Amino acid sequence: MGTKAKDIMEKEFPTICAAARLTEAIELIRKAGSKGRRVFGLMVVDGDNKLAGMISMYDILLYLRPKHIHIWGNMEDIDVEGVITEACRSIASVQVGDLMSSEAVTIGPEAHIMMVLDVMIKKHIRRLPVVRGDEILGIVYISDLFNHLLGRLPEPEK
Repeated sequence: MGTKAKDIMEKEFPTICAAARLTEAIELIRKAGSKGRRVFGLMVVDGDNKLAGMISMYDILLYLRPKHIHIWGNMEDIDVEGVITEACRSIASVQVGDLMSSEAVTIGPEAHIMMVLDVMIKKHIRRLPVVRGDEILGIVYISDLFNHLLGRLPEPEK
């Protein structure tokens, strides 16, 4: 039997629509982080509230960093403040769907937590949506998995 994804998943989680502005995603990430849990990404849903992808802080930071900056020369040779200012100005016109990862990796609620761990390690992901068919049931954060597994360690001898 053992512990399943459904046993450690968060059942309350922020989502955002793919058509939403990136600024809305940034605000949701900030607000979610102020409620005692640090949130680094969001599930992106379509008009039927089905999982369409994921957007993370990494995706947003990747947008702020020019794609071909390595070709421009050394960082010292670039007007970095100008690049940052322009990237931040342009964020207002970007939609979540423009930057999200549309190939979201998911797991079912009955998956054993070792399967969850295996998927997270192999895919280098920190958030794993738990779905049944098209229905989003929750999300497993790597921190919850870490705390659950390490919570099973025996007490240290004194």
